Amino acid sequence: MRRSFWTGTCLVLGLFLTGAAQAEKADRNLPLNAESDTLRYDDARQTSIFTGNVIITKGTIVIRGAKVEVRQDAQGNQFGTVNGSPGFFRQKRDGVDEFIEGTAQRIEYDSQADTVRFVGDAVLKRFKGAQLNDETTGSVIVYNNTSDVFTVDGGAANRTANNPTGRVRAMLTPVPKAGAPAPVPAPPANLRPSNQLGEGQQ
Repeated sequence: MRRSFWTGTCLVLGLFLTGAAQAEKADRNLPLNAESDTLRYDDARQTSIFTGNVIITKGTIVIRGAKVEVRQDAQGNQFGTVNGSPGFFRQKRDGVDEFIEGTAQRIEYDSQADTVRFVGDAVLKRFKGAQLNDETTGSVIVYNNTSDVFTVDGGAANRTANNPTGRVRAMLTPVPKAGAPAPVPAPPANLRPSNQLGEGQQ
């Protein structure tokens, strides 16, 4: 039976919510809502473990996963791990109609470093309104909220039937000039491995 939990969630208040330079600043002052099938709170270890259809919302932030574990250290820094098939993270960027959205088998948050790490089948997207603007896939994606910079790793762990080399793939839409309409993103290119530079050129 699904229950809503609001007691024992003080540790979760800082999860995914600290003052990122590009994250929605109003989120930090809004109430948090957490829902799951079960909650285990350990006061001695300062951990909260939500299990089963976990949904956490706070302002524009939405987090979903099969299991969410939150830990707080003595300095008040929060560390969170989301596990799911896949786990999901979404937050509005401050001052613009844009959202950052990511999925992965595991999502790790570090409030001290102010980073979100997507591990395993990682996908990071940026939406302008409802329109997908940028999309990146890789084995591991690390997004730095403060600098608004992300890094993507490929490799063997990123190999699939559609991407046998495991290379990083990205679709990035150019920023339009002032007053010009935003270009409509084309569908992703059908990439295939190549053994030499210039293959396929006329």
